[in-house]
Amino acid sequence: MLATNLGSGPRRSTAFYVVHGVLVGVNVILALALAAIGWRGWRGSRR
Repeated sequence: MLATNLGSGPRRSTAFYVVHGVLVGVNVILALALAAIGWRGWRGSRR
């Protein structure tokens, strides 16, 4: 959905795409870190 929204509409500068790419990357890293913390917590509570 994001790619469709960014690809359609008016032309934007390269900086716009770089900033949004960085934001997506940071969100993915945070999601993976939180998933790892949750997984460890869940596994620890089952013991």
